[in-house]
Amino acid sequence: MTIRALIPLIALLALSGCGATIRGTVQLVDGRDQPVANENPKGTLVNMINTSAAVEKASASASADEKGEFESPKDSLTTGVYKVEVSRIGYETQTQTVEVGNFGTKVQVKLRRIEDAKRKSIKGSTTDEDKIINPGEVNIQPPAM
Repeated sequence: MTIRALIPLIALLALSGCGATIRGTVQLVDGRDQPVANENPKGTLVNMINTSAAVEKASASASADEKGEFESPKDSLTTGVYKVEVSRIGYETQTQTVEVGNFGTKVQVKLRRIEDAKRKSIKGSTTDEDKIINPGEVNIQPPAM
């Protein structure tokens, strides 16, 4: 076999390993876009929603590792336009729209920490009186027959 015959074969093998994928990195930053110390992005959720596909192939998800790297699960994506949504508790959710071709695409996301002054907390009821929405008389009548 000659070199000329091997080149197309090698190119075909290299292309067969490529597929529609989304990979990228997540970085945790503070309000001034500086990296957050003592926190790694492991477990950050990355949802990939295909805006142009049938429901059964419409989404996939992944989570970031210690370095902030993520990749869509193998054979879970088709080519198309995707909305990539990255979220983590305590950080602002970031969304990007990307087009995924046969060779995939790479995204970089910075998640900004939510400042304590902007966080909202919900306090539950402490007593039964707190649970009553409209205290007062309740008039229940039997059904008319």
